[in-house]
Amino acid sequence: MSPELDIQARNMEVTDRINDYIEKKASKLDKFLPAIEETRIELVYEKSARSAADRHIAQITVRGKNMLLRSEERADDIFAAFDTAMDRIQRQIDRYKGKRYRGRGDGRSAADVVPMPEMDMEDDEEPVIVRSKKFTLIPMNEAEAIEQMQLLGHNNFFIFFDADANCIKVLYRRRNGTYGIIVPEVG
Repeated sequence: MSPELDIQARNMEVTDRINDYIEKKASKLDKFLPAIEETRIELVYEKSARSAADRHIAQITVRGKNMLLRSEERADDIFAAFDTAMDRIQRQIDRYKGKRYRGRGDGRSAADVVPMPEMDMEDDEEPVIVRSKKFTLIPMNEAEAIEQMQLLGHNNFFIFFDADANCIKVLYRRRNGTYGIIVPEVG
């Protein structure tokens, strides 16, 4: 069974050439990982991007049973953005199948090596929400949540539905490299 392919576009039209190109490339993902159930590709043209090299955005989301992989790339051409995003998804699939990511060698993460910049906010300035996301929670246990968090490259936190406890939990990475779980309750 081939996975469902959903191509969506914002601020641009998906021509037959683009559609054929994407379908041809995306159909090969099933050969890398047969467990893929759905592949969603979102193409965006941002006219107001700071750089011309960031105007075309290709976002690929691959879903399967207890699996969610995502990549997003920007380029000056939609084909280049899509190709780079496909390369990233294929590397994530390789890691998902068992290949281990080769890190720095000294065991430290990039977050430990690079200092975080401090935000400059004045006292009278209120924080502004600039982005809101909606996503589907896939039932999994805590071990699977840690694996998904690493595969997606989320280094700070990961929200999941714990199938064993039948509740929503937040998995987060602590400064010492261990993990913690937050179980929200309505008060």
